[in-house]
Amino acid sequence: MATNPLQSLIFLALGATLALQLPSMVLVVALIDPGRAIAGELRVVGQVEDLTAEEVVQGITDGRYLLVDVREPNEVAMEAYPDAVVVPLSTFDPKAIPDPNGKQVVFACRSGKRSVTASLAAQAAGLAYTRHLAGGILGWKAAGLPIKPGR
Repeated sequence: MATNPLQSLIFLALGATLALQLPSMVLVVALIDPGRAIAGELRVVGQVEDLTAEEVVQGITDGRYLLVDVREPNEVAMEAYPDAVVVPLSTFDPKAIPDPNGKQVVFACRSGKRSVTASLAAQAAGLAYTRHLAGGILGWKAAGLPIKPGR
């Protein structure tokens, strides 16, 4: 059976939970064949900026923000952010994010943890997507903002 020479690509984010205090290190490792791996590049990715639900809504209203929901399809099926595009973290590829057409990308999830991970992954891919919705959809609802019933 023939194998793909580039069987997998692994991103290891260190210190992702400290993203607000310290830049994170991202080690890119490419597994060339089952018997050997080579280290790719080591880069420092920037910080992730917390935005409140109110700031995000105002940015969307003003046409400044594109909201990218990184929750899984089963979560979005239950309740959704109005006007968000969905790019699940489980299959996250920064190239799958639609062109923001001059808007700033803001990541969102359920509580604010996966959105930080998505921002760091996008930054590791060379994109300047540094914002996320702190508190996720839980914070969104706590602020009294509307949600859409599942899609």
